[in-house]
Amino acid sequence: MLKPGPRHGCVPGLFLFLLVWVLGPGAAHAHTIANRLSMHAFVKPEGERLHLVVRVPLAYLPGLELPKRGAGFIDLERAEAGLELAAATAGKALTVRADGEPLAPPLRSSRRFTPPSDLSFESYDAALALVDGPGLHPGIDVPLSQGYVDFHLEHPIRSERSEFVLELHPDPRLGESVVLDVRFLPPGGVERIYVLSGVSGPVTLDPSWHQAAWMFVKSGVHHILSGFDHLLFLLCLVLPFRRLGWKLVGVITAFTVAHSITLISAAFGFIPAGEWFPPLVETLIAASIIYMALENLLGASLLRRWLVTALFGLVHGFGFSFALAEELQFAGGHLVLSLAAFNVGVEVGQLLFVAALLPLLVWLARRPLASRYATFAASAIVALIAGYWLIERVQALGSVPWPLASADLLMVSAQVAGAVLVVGGLALWIIGRRIRKNEIGL
Repeated sequence: MLKPGPRHGCVPGLFLFLLVWVLGPGAAHAHTIANRLSMHAFVKPEGERLHLVVRVPLAYLPGLELPKRGAGFIDLERAEAGLELAAATAGKALTVRADGEPLAPPLRSSRRFTPPSDLSFESYDAALALVDGPGLHPGIDVPLSQGYVDFHLEHPIRSERSEFVLELHPDPRLGESVVLDVRFLPPGGVERIYVLSGVSGPVTLDPSWHQAAWMFVKSGVHHILSGFDHLLFLLCLVLPFRRLGWKLVGVITAFTVAHSITLISAAFGFIPAGEWFPPLVETLIAASIIYMALENLLGASLLRRWLVTALFGLVHGFGFSFALAEELQFAGGHLVLSLAAFNVGVEVGQLLFVAALLPLLVWLARRPLASRYATFAASAIVALIAGYWLIERVQALGSVPWPLASADLLMVSAQVAGAVLVVGGLALWIIGRRIRKNEIGL
């Protein structure tokens, strides 16, 4: 009979901390914002001038005192000073730098109030013609709560080929409710569209290949280290291993290759577009964690673990694609490179996580009974957590409309499934041969 001693006391505490960490406040994945304030901007370098054309809703400026007339309309005849102040206040929400330097003061500027029915900001030429054109007739109604303030700033720059970086920093009281869509029109290039929400970090409007690569490597590391469900899957994956060897590296690589296949497929649009698909994937991810935890509880087969891991990696790749969808806008003209860099970042993040666990695995390897107890306890806790997630996600899955059966839907689904199975099967066969060779050589 084993007598409990102090050396085993850290194990339950470690997994109690794991439970609190996963179910605590940081586990929230998303939140909904009822009201959005949509700002629009065009950034166009042209010769030695940078044109910045911006539309800001007046609801963004609730503290601005403007002269009123009638039932809540702007008195345009007496609003010139208020117009200048409104444009200046709105302009503080975003800044642009050229080659690392702030823009010089504008050489020319124009501004105007605009009624909410105007659609000129659907194109750069129409927006520029509106803002630089004649002002509103004083008799036009512009509601204080629904109109816009539009402005055009023309800044001097050294070259239209400069590196332009934009930052969004709205009023802190509005926070994530502010959304800015920016259209960057590089000289002779393809228009790039960015959608920023809340306070954003610096966004390079036309990144070079190395800037895009580094950005997405960091993003991959961040996504894997902040994705609680992916980390719990990895935890169950590596618990039965007792040292860092080819078996463990091969299993982790199988996961990376598999999720890379579906991630790239999703980036190029080879996935169902229905709103039922994301909750289905999230449900399957929770199920994969439960399976891996139960396998640990019932006895894991490390010889075949790479295959199971690769199959679940295909599912996790779709999960990564949902998180990456909003970030691909920052890839510029380097989509394939950015996808590869993101996958490299995910692999680095996985190895960092495993390296952090390695001292614990080595400590447990020297204490077989404590190792079995720790594996059992951790896997049981993870199974309970994933079971809670599974219930939530099944409920979410049941609340979305499912597509009606049709020949087109079945054909597209068969094409997608066939492509994933063929490419994924080939990759997994190659990985399996490599791992089996390494096992024979051990």
